[in-house]
Amino acid sequence: MDQTLYLECYSGISGDMAVAALLDLGADQSVLEKALASLPVCGFKIKIGRVSKSGLDSFDFDVIVDPAYENQDNDSLHVKEKHGHEHRSLSQIVDIINQADITINSRRLAIRIFYILAEAESKAHGVELEQVHFHEVGAIDSIVDIVSAAVCVDNLGITKVIVPELYEGKGLVRCQHGLLPIPVPAVSYIAADHGLQLHIMDAEGEYVTPSGAAIVAAIKTSDKLPERFSIQKIGIGAGKRVTERPGILRAMIIREESPEIDFIYKLECNIDDCSGEALTFAMERLLEAGVKDVRYSPRST
Repeated sequence: MDQTLYLECYSGISGDMAVAALLDLGADQSVLEKALASLPVCGFKIKIGRVSKSGLDSFDFDVIVDPAYENQDNDSLHVKEKHGHEHRSLSQIVDIINQADITINSRRLAIRIFYILAEAESKAHGVELEQVHFHEVGAIDSIVDIVSAAVCVDNLGITKVIVPELYEGKGLVRCQHGLLPIPVPAVSYIAADHGLQLHIMDAEGEYVTPSGAAIVAAIKTSDKLPERFSIQKIGIGAGKRVTERPGILRAMIIREESPEIDFIYKLECNIDDCSGEALTFAMERLLEAGVKDVRYSPRST
């Protein structure tokens, strides 16, 4: 069954928030766990459960990376440099996704998301796509988040996705390359290349991550909500960062409602050899039956 997803990104969006919200909407957790177990990647485990975020009952999806990798930078993407950290190229990550036991639609979506990420980073750094590499900890986290999002979207049967705008903070954020302005360059390029509407808030901090923006860019089909719709189900995904705004992503399965249209039909006819009394009787009976208006007049000769 086709379903329409509405993402309400008043507190931004990240990969883990998106996955958590989709799971809360009803994506099959066992299907997701099977998909992640089939990835030819080690060094991680996932933790899924309910948490209270800003007083709201929310769903949490947490990727826990092996401590052996935790001494590395937390940026998921960067230009390849000469140092000893383990890296994965975009082609290597695509190969990993192709080996996973997931549906064709899930595979295509996950690869598309990674290409959107890599293209944004290549533009930000002024390098070819092949020179953009994921270092090990960022690669593991990104692979799990992005594959999970793709699997959940496919599992829910979502065919339309409405995202009116992404709320983003302001200021600076520290990453491998030093301090960067918010929105970070990758998010800015993704928004520019894929028509995402950014709403800059009067709040400090990064609310939209590159992975979150790339997921939206890959699945969004519209930025306009229907004039009338009903909410079929609500899912709330919890974020990890503590910010001024509630760290949640609210997702809704909605159904467009068509307005009721009142039709009025006008009937006209010529009647011969009929008395005024008979016409008056017919008029009274028609009005009793619910006709809006009845009138008659003698035909001019």
